[in-house]
This record gives sequence, C-alpha cells and structure tokens, in this order.
Amino acid sequence: MPRPVIFDLFHTLVEGADQERDRVVGEMALIVGVAPAALVAAYHASWRDRLVRWDVEETVRLLAGRLGGAPTDDQVTRAGHLRRALARRVLDSVSAATLGVLDALRAERHPLALISNATSETAEAWPGSRLARRFDVAIFSSEVRLAKPDPAIFKLAAERLGVVPTECVYVGDGADGELAGAAAVGMTVLRTTEHNDTDPSWGGPMLAALGDLPALLREPAGPHLASTSDSQIR
Repeated sequence: MPRPVIFDLFHTLVEGADQERDRVVGEMALIVGVAPAALVAAYHASWRDRLVRWDVEETVRLLAGRLGGAPTDDQVTRAGHLRRALARRVLDSVSAATLGVLDALRAERHPLALISNATSETAEAWPGSRLARRFDVAIFSSEVRLAKPDPAIFKLAAERLGVVPTECVYVGDGADGELAGAAAVGMTVLRTTEHNDTDPSWGGPMLAALGDLPALLREPAGPHLASTSDSQIR
C-alpha cells in the first residue's frame, strides 16, 4: 500500500523568502509609524507567539505598540494587507517541478499531508494556492495552536490522514527541530536540501532533489530509507 507522505512547507516545497519577509515588515513599519529595523527585530523575537497565538492585525498592533506606536485601525489594516500579499506570493512561487512531484505521488495513491509552522496569513492564503488541491490534509500551527517539534502536531497529521505515525514518511528541511520531532513519533524521516541546507547535523537520510522522491518510494523498504545513518539519496 502506498505510504502516506507528510511535507513541511517553507524551504521544502517553496523558498522561505526570509529576506523578502523582512523587507515587507519594514514597509509595514512605515505605515504604522515605527522604525523599520525595530519592527523587523520585534517580528523575529516574537516568532513563537506569531506561530500559535496572534493573527496578522493583532501582531501589527501589539508589536507597534511595544515600539511606541499607536496605529489607527486603517494603518493596521493596510499593514496587514502587505503581509497577506506576501503570503500569496510565496505560495504562488511553487515551481512546476514541485507540483509535478506532488502530482506523481497522488497518481500513485500516496496520501499527502502538510504540516507548517506558519502564521495566520499563510493559512488564510492556502486554500487559493495551487498546492492546496494536491493535499488531503493541511495543518498550520496558527490554526491548531501547536508548532513543530511538538509531537502532538505530527500525531494530529497522521490522525487526520487516518493512519498511525509509523506508517508515514516525513519530508522537511529541518527547521524548528522538525526532523527529530517526526522521528520521535516513529515517522520515517527524509531531510531535503533542495531549497536550503537547514539542519546539516541531522544524521538520517538526505534527499538532495525532491524529484527523486516518487522513485524512492516505489522501491521496497530498504536500509537507505529506514536507516538513521548518514546517507544521501540523489
């Protein structure tokens, strides 16, 4: 039976766009009347709250207030529009090659899920993206109030797929300790480096190109997939 595959989003299916995010936050700062560098720093420092607690407007209002700003409702709304537009652009940046990999997996009847540590604007933009219709389950930290590497978020994805974690393959770049989190619940873990070499210390199998995944999953289970030794799949 085809194995369920669970993907990370940023730096796995799409580029992380970290510099673009900082640029947009700088523009948001000018709208709400605070220093761009200060708001960028506040965004970085508040990442955990933004992943599991605050929506876009709440984030803008709270962080601007902490920096001495007093933005109007209109300013907060305008700043939020910039952040939402960025989320749509990042999701739209998915390559045809990546979409082709997902289509190949679906054609071979692999159940597909996504787990993303993502703020609310990404979750809002997801249903309109080209990625969304290719997944059976999508879990965003901002919606479930859980974030990787919490084992509960991995178990939730498996539960929503109707399988147990040990049946699943998890594919991610390794940000936020996600590889160890997936392994801790018994998932087979593949670290991908196509977009970013995020966790070079990870000792398990490495997938250099996402395009190799469908053929890899067709092979009988072998030590190259189940092993925790340092190996690279090309």
